[in-house]
Amino acid sequence: MSMLTPPGMGGKYRITGDAYPRMRRPRRRRRIVVAALAAMVALGLAGWGTLQLIDVFGGGGADSRARTAAGPGCKPRKNVVTPVHVPLKPAQITVNVYNATPRAGLAKSTADELKKRGFAIGKVGNAPAAYDKKVPGTGMLLGATGARDSAFPVLRTQLKGAALKTDTRATADVDLIIGTAFKTLTPPKDATAALTALAKPAPAPSAKC
Repeated sequence: MSMLTPPGMGGKYRITGDAYPRMRRPRRRRRIVVAALAAMVALGLAGWGTLQLIDVFGGGGADSRARTAAGPGCKPRKNVVTPVHVPLKPAQITVNVYNATPRAGLAKSTADELKKRGFAIGKVGNAPAAYDKKVPGTGMLLGATGARDSAFPVLRTQLKGAALKTDTRATADVDLIIGTAFKTLTPPKDATAALTALAKPAPAPSAKC
């Protein structure tokens, strides 16, 4: 074997003149890499297709994706019945009218007007010493703790800006104490509209997840 014979030729080739055999790298490694990439792409496409089939046949879609985004426990509200709070009728409320101002006759005239509007009238007279000339606003509604969610909202439709206060009485009657800023009760038309709005149920809250 000549010294000019490339290693590994085993003497099969001899170099003569200026022509040399071309040496090429084996292509086996390149084929392996290409085959591996193709397999990975095929597996990815197969997985994506499987997810799409599950989404279609499993009832998925936009709603399903929206529920997933909102949270795993989020479910649409269906056939939700909102409890309707029915306010008391004026005839179910007994009002004691007291005058805490220096102006005479306000308690009687106010009580007469409330009676025309359907309220039951209890005691009428001057305010107790604890409140006489000490109610700076239009008036104050005074009653038991339970009156906050029953009588107060109804009676307050007749006197805008009335303050609310509770005491320890065991009866259901409510005191309307006329304050120094009082001029007149809410006009009948506005009071009726306020009572109507009070009777409307609040809309059901949306689901939160």
